[in-house]
Amino acid sequence: MTNEDILRVKGLGFLRDKRTEDCFNARVITRNGKITADEVITIAEASKRFGNGEVAMTSRLTMEIQCVPFDNIEPLCAFLNERGLETGGTGPKVRPVVSCKGTSCVFGLIDTFGLSEKIHYDFYKGYHNVKLPHKFKIAVGGCPNNCVKPDLNDIGIVGQCVPVYDTEKCKGCKKCAVVSACPVNAVKLTDGKAEYSLTDCNNCGRCKGKCPFGAFSGYTQGYKVFIGGRWGKRVARGIPLTKIFTSEEEVLTVIESSILFFKEYGLAGERFNDTIVRMGFDEAEKIILSGELIKRKDEILAK
Repeated sequence: MTNEDILRVKGLGFLRDKRTEDCFNARVITRNGKITADEVITIAEASKRFGNGEVAMTSRLTMEIQCVPFDNIEPLCAFLNERGLETGGTGPKVRPVVSCKGTSCVFGLIDTFGLSEKIHYDFYKGYHNVKLPHKFKIAVGGCPNNCVKPDLNDIGIVGQCVPVYDTEKCKGCKKCAVVSACPVNAVKLTDGKAEYSLTDCNNCGRCKGKCPFGAFSGYTQGYKVFIGGRWGKRVARGIPLTKIFTSEEEVLTVIESSILFFKEYGLAGERFNDTIVRMGFDEAEKIILSGELIKRKDEILAK
């Protein structure tokens, strides 16, 4: 094998296994961190036929078939493709999306599997041939528990349930059910009335339906979007955009605009966070939310 061979197959999702002379670990994409029973069987069979019979799970929710000899790479890809699976997930491009199980979790506020699958097809696959200044990672979390660390990704989406407090309906109960339900102490009893702190509330929705008098009965379901997070050798927490988005379509537009922003303004070798810091968050947010990048999409992608 030449260095060119090693680099070429890395682009296909095959990473050199340092324990061997000529073997690679093959990253199988799961779309949204969820696969079917038949796909599990396919991956297991592929591991037996083309690898060493072992499968590892990565932190980005892909499945790695272990120790695939160089000569088995093309047959493995053909085997997986025939069954609707593919390898990949490397290089300076949009990476496979990571999702928590918010769709089925008792705390989940949004359909994380559904949104993540749309992101997979629109941006992991749709932008697969678009070279970016660096890798671009996306994570979808169903609630503010942040199990998949959305704010440590280039783009992080978090489900939100924003309460509307009607002070006129508060009866000043000695033991407030909303105070008891709030895990972040955003609601407190002050002078016989519930006092709600907008800045302390993380919009987790735990208070929903708890007040028997309907003081907390109005809620807005939505999405908080963080930009510029990073995990690795240098860590940076993403900063939330200043509005809560209320539809998947809005979120998908913001993701696409952010990718185009990185393509247009990012310098080779710098992460999305570096671009935002260099230009300033306020300016980056203004450009991303303006809609201008979407209008210039073809021009930007042609560069």
